Amino acid sequence: MSKNQKNNNPTPIVPGGAGPIKQFGGHILTVILIFLLLASLYGVFDSNTKDSNVVSISELVRDITNNKVAKISVKGDDLTVSYKDGAERESKKELESSLSESLSNYGVTPEKLSAITIEVAAQSGFSYWLINLLPIIAPILFLLFFVWIISRQVKGSSMQAFSFGQSKARIIEPDDNTQKVTFKDVAGVKEAKEELKEIVDFLKNPKKFLDIGARIPKGVLLMGAPGTGKTLLARAVAGEAKVPFLYLSGSEFVEMFVGVGASRVRDLFKMAKKVAPAIIFVDEIDAVGRHRGGGYGGGNDEREQTLNQILVEMDGFEPNDKVIVMAATNRPDVLDPALLRPGRFDRRIILDLPDLKDRKEILHIHVLKVPMFEDVNIHIIAERTPGFSGADLANLVNEAAILAAREERKVISQYDLIRSVEKVMLGPERKSHVLSLDEKKITAYHEGGHALVSSVLPHADPVHKISIISRGRAAGYTLKLPLEEKKLHNRKAFLDDIATGLGGYAAEELVFDDITTGASNDIANLTAIARNMVSRYGMSELVGPVAYDDSDSLNPGTFVTAKPYSEEKAAELDRETKRIIDEALERAQAVLKKHRKALDAIAEKLIEVETIERKEFEDLLILNGIKPKKLLI
Repeated sequence: MSKNQKNNNPTPIVPGGAGPIKQFGGHILTVILIFLLLASLYGVFDSNTKDSNVVSISELVRDITNNKVAKISVKGDDLTVSYKDGAERESKKELESSLSESLSNYGVTPEKLSAITIEVAAQSGFSYWLINLLPIIAPILFLLFFVWIISRQVKGSSMQAFSFGQSKARIIEPDDNTQKVTFKDVAGVKEAKEELKEIVDFLKNPKKFLDIGARIPKGVLLMGAPGTGKTLLARAVAGEAKVPFLYLSGSEFVEMFVGVGASRVRDLFKMAKKVAPAIIFVDEIDAVGRHRGGGYGGGNDEREQTLNQILVEMDGFEPNDKVIVMAATNRPDVLDPALLRPGRFDRRIILDLPDLKDRKEILHIHVLKVPMFEDVNIHIIAERTPGFSGADLANLVNEAAILAAREERKVISQYDLIRSVEKVMLGPERKSHVLSLDEKKITAYHEGGHALVSSVLPHADPVHKISIISRGRAAGYTLKLPLEEKKLHNRKAFLDDIATGLGGYAAEELVFDDITTGASNDIANLTAIARNMVSRYGMSELVGPVAYDDSDSLNPGTFVTAKPYSEEKAAELDRETKRIIDEALERAQAVLKKHRKALDAIAEKLIEVETIERKEFEDLLILNGIKPKKLLI
């Protein structure tokens, strides 16, 4: 019997196995012990009540005769005797006769009896029976209560097996204003919102589409980098359509027991049909939607069974006309083709990183939630954040608010936002990491080399800031921003970027006749650029327009990695990559040797002030005969 076949046995699904039965026996023993303890306590209490405070009827007659009694309260057969000295005692009268008859029979004269105040209190039938039956009923009720508690525990343990396959989806109702999101709350992504407006229109007015014979897409797949707003956009669709929004993560389907994920998928769609029209949102669907047939787990693989059930529910025998499935992933390349075919995820919407205009809109939404000073210029902040996602921009504003609060200020200034940009990009300032004089000089020349090469080469980005203040792992940094945002990158720009990356390495070698580990990250980045130029982008004249995927590929059903090209071709790619880097290093060295005075001036200024902004840097370039690049507006 295989391992997966063993998992098909429903017995292991029951949490705890025979534990509840053992617990039930233990609880019964506990209840019996408690009952015996209560009975013992009641016996002790009952015996203690029979003490010296209880007087017999003959003693009461003697006390009345001796004029010691002031008052007698009669309640049924019980007597409460109040003495003249303030003491109170209990007694009993005869059942067949009244108090006066009983006392007269014992020889109390009418004169003695008239000197005593006698009060008669009526006793209700309920209190009579309660007093007499409570010692018997109370232990029984206590025992029944414990049995009820135990039965609930046993029932809960047994019911866990039946609820194990239920969906864990959370639901946001359309009238829940605290969690409601609309398209107004989502800046940028205009094309994505236009595509999703059709979904909203169908959920609001499906008859318009059905009358013409149109079939609304059953699935919408949101694809994009992390932080681009996939989940927020899905919530906005539900908010605009005013329909229930059921959401969960793809990983919440999969459990160690085979069949649980498929059961949860069925339960999820059952929930959605009950509240239809509705939207189901599955975040990180690649957790269960990966390619099938990889050879892992065999035919009973839990993830594959879950995916099969999703495929059936989305376009199976029972059409779901009013249930729309939305999903998000940043790995669309690993999804199973059956999941992407028409009839399942018909719409595939790509969410790109925001451009300059979109970043301004996103920042405007976030800054409305915090107090801003008059000097804040959102355009400048948007310029300094190319490549930032919506989540990065939200974090940027939050970090600026934290910086202002840390300095006991109530309003955020432009300076706070500028510092938060650097903090999000590079990490916090490491004020405790103090460089020695030699390290400070090496770092100044290193960053000056980057900045100078970038300013001289025609296709490199202009420099906005240079600093030798440690941030994150970097001892210093050079902030370069493009003149305009581009979707396409050309060969000349790549070559200038590689040369700029080698500017720090070349400056150390030129000035100190030695190199340090400070250039390790630069070398790793530029090597990756050069490798991609050769093996992916077809930008090498020697190799030509042929793509050689340099990442190791995994053969299906095996654990053996293999390159999709020969060893001779790998050696050729290595030689071509090194040639590009060597030529870029020669160009960087030539620039630094030609403008050595400018390099020394930049380094000396950095050693003096530690940070140089764009205006100061361009003034240094002009003083050394170098024309600055076009300024960003």
